[in-house]
Amino acid sequence: MGQPPLASGPHGPDTLRPLLDTVLDALRTGTAARGGPLPAGGPDTVTARITDAAGHILPDHGDPDALHTLVTALAEGAADPAHPHCAAHLHGPPLAVATAADLAASALNPSLDSWDQAPAATALEALVTRALAHETGATDALATTGGTESNQLAALLARERHGAGLRLVHGANAHHSVPRTAWLLGLPDPVSVPAPRGTLDPAALDDALTRIPGPHLVIATAGTTDAGLIDPLPDIAARCTAHHARLHIDAAYGGALLFSDRHRAKLAGLEAADTVALDLHKLGWQPIAAGLLTIKNPDDLTALHHHADYLNADDDTDAGLPDLLGRSPRTSRRPDILKIAVTLKTLGRSGLGALVDDVCAHAEKFAALVDAHPRFELHAPPTISTVLFRPAHATDTAVAAARRTLLTTGTAVLGRARTDGRLWLKATLLNPHTRPDDLTTLLTLVEEALTP
Repeated sequence: MGQPPLASGPHGPDTLRPLLDTVLDALRTGTAARGGPLPAGGPDTVTARITDAAGHILPDHGDPDALHTLVTALAEGAADPAHPHCAAHLHGPPLAVATAADLAASALNPSLDSWDQAPAATALEALVTRALAHETGATDALATTGGTESNQLAALLARERHGAGLRLVHGANAHHSVPRTAWLLGLPDPVSVPAPRGTLDPAALDDALTRIPGPHLVIATAGTTDAGLIDPLPDIAARCTAHHARLHIDAAYGGALLFSDRHRAKLAGLEAADTVALDLHKLGWQPIAAGLLTIKNPDDLTALHHHADYLNADDDTDAGLPDLLGRSPRTSRRPDILKIAVTLKTLGRSGLGALVDDVCAHAEKFAALVDAHPRFELHAPPTISTVLFRPAHATDTAVAAARRTLLTTGTAVLGRARTDGRLWLKATLLNPHTRPDDLTTLLTLVEEALTP
């Protein structure tokens, strides 16, 4: 057997073409075998199928059919975010054009830790990150793996500017990565501020900033994970200004509302933040990962400067080669910016805005269906594209059991959220191709799962 072919180089496209045919056929076969949004049978059944398909992972002699076998098995056992009844999480279906761009990034394999490994990707990342930063009123942005890394970086930059005594102050509605960040960075215990209606209470924030010694980093949320709610950003920003507190806004979910003329106003106050987390593998329809942290004060980035002579020697930097180690705490980095750039340029603001408007409209329609149905209770009208609902008069145990029934039968994928002291089903509608009858069927499936 000769040496296996490479994906890049002059012969790369020719060697990839038949392999792409194999992958596409396996995706088609596996998806057809699954037949729904999730494989039926639950964890044990899926594990058995994967174990059977994988066989010996490291055999003595290679298997030429491994690509088709394993991709088929993965597709058959996947949760399909493009299925209209797969609506549990902030896990969106990727656009075909973004996925194609991601293939090019994988084949070329630039590594954004030094310019000589990624000349064009370096220039493209600078263009795209700064353009998206300007959308939030910032001057620059760093590419991240998503909201968690963005939140961690925001706290790190604040700590380096204000010292190790920095106190994180966040709403009780904040993403789980926020309190975890304080532990990770060795900061004092964070302060959780009440969010009685699902959003951070500005009066309670003011009280916390008054009582608790600073310096403070206030973390607000634009698009909560459970309900898609947006904190009162202008009021929070005003309290931060009055107390000389730094402000970070976690807009990993809601940030893409910036593309929509109809919904952009919901993000009023975003421009006041020192840093903002954006996440385009949610409302941006990118393959994971596609995160950004926008930064208002470019001087904050000096905290990330790190010298490694083999990557960013002083004389190379003085000669004009970009220093990339100060753009991330990671060393090797994929050019995730390529798929984002291709999407922005292909769809434009109007195209992306239309997708945002579509999924928000789907949520409004689904909420109306729930509200009109005598057997269901709607938690509240949606703010973005998340709808919380539950069977009327059902116990939390029955709600949880109905959700698991849907999962194990593979008929629908819904999330769960606990609020107001009760357990709710969560539909996170991120698929712009969803049709009205898909929404009606989804509610019917939930109703059938409740039937003993």
